[in-house]
Amino acid sequence: MEKIYLCLAHMSGKEQGYIQEAFDTNWVVPLGPNVNAFEDELEKFVRRVDESQAVGSLSKGVDNKKIVALSAGTAAVHLGLIMLGVGKGDEVICQSFTFAASANPIVYQGATPVFVDSEPGTYNIDPQLLEEAIKDRILKTGKKPKAIIPVYLYGMPARLDEIMEIANRYEIPVLEDAAEGFGSRYKGMMCGTFGAYGVMSFNGNKMITTSGGGALICPGEEAKQKVMFYATQAREAYPYYQHEKIGYNYRMSNICAGIGRGQMTVADSHIAHHKWLHQQYVEQLADIDAITVHSAPEEYMDSNYWLTTIRLEGEDACFDKVLDVQKFLDERGIETRPLWKPMHLQPVYKDAPSYVNGVAESLFNRGLCLPSGPCVGQEQQKHIIDSFNEYFKK
Repeated sequence: MEKIYLCLAHMSGKEQGYIQEAFDTNWVVPLGPNVNAFEDELEKFVRRVDESQAVGSLSKGVDNKKIVALSAGTAAVHLGLIMLGVGKGDEVICQSFTFAASANPIVYQGATPVFVDSEPGTYNIDPQLLEEAIKDRILKTGKKPKAIIPVYLYGMPARLDEIMEIANRYEIPVLEDAAEGFGSRYKGMMCGTFGAYGVMSFNGNKMITTSGGGALICPGEEAKQKVMFYATQAREAYPYYQHEKIGYNYRMSNICAGIGRGQMTVADSHIAHHKWLHQQYVEQLADIDAITVHSAPEEYMDSNYWLTTIRLEGEDACFDKVLDVQKFLDERGIETRPLWKPMHLQPVYKDAPSYVNGVAESLFNRGLCLPSGPCVGQEQQKHIIDSFNEYFKK
């Protein structure tokens, strides 16, 4: 059997047509028909509401949401912070249990990340600890954090009712990092549409891909135009090149957007396959007491299960055991990965303020990501399950 990778890109077959069209019309720059069409398709996607799940959703103005296609999800985080006025000397609360791209753009702006630990149900930011952090930062610095960045880790929605209530009460805008949560819903609404801005990622291993790319979900047309201004080097409307603000080269190319258009034709089937695969893991690993498959803690949390994750249980559950399992599976051609190492434990952020409860560190020490996505079929999954059974019986 060929090596089973964590999450490979899966093409629809229509990508080549859009790419060829870009070449045929010479639209190969970070502008063009594919970019516009991809943004339109994404706007329709994020505005979709699952009425069967809708339970008094907090999201308002979802029909006004606009999308700007960008070169990366990291660029989307950065531009979201710029739009929220984050600058030198500010503090931004960021979920600690995440990838570095959630935090690094805070530093790009000369601001300081304040890391907040997770709660055990969703693995995402702990609302109680979030409010404690806000109160303490106000006490210590004399001002509120400038923004809050919750993350939908591995596609799992966060506890948005509590997070948004706290954010609204303290009047702190929320920038949702939904890079891993494409198509995930909370109470029927798409993740990324609750806060002031939302981040999407189309990296090669995401739910859909543009090879590399991302997008920023904006609250309306005026905000979209301003984001596009910053994403295209902040060129002013003069007949010559005039710049009054610092801008960035962050727009998506017309070729990459063509890939995205092809991917949108299979987006729903990709999401459905990830969910099916997760359920298979739940059922087929149920007899191994040393493993817990992470699932949504509430019925109204509809995760895309971008990556199915497991947690090792028992007295011997530790990081060395995680690495031993990983090595055993790798020898059988199965790629796995430990869960994210928390940002507050990263050497580059050793001096950043952090509010921890031990959840993220425990999950890092005991967790593993399993192969997911359309390239993992029944045959591949059987090999994965058989390998787990072999390991835990030895």
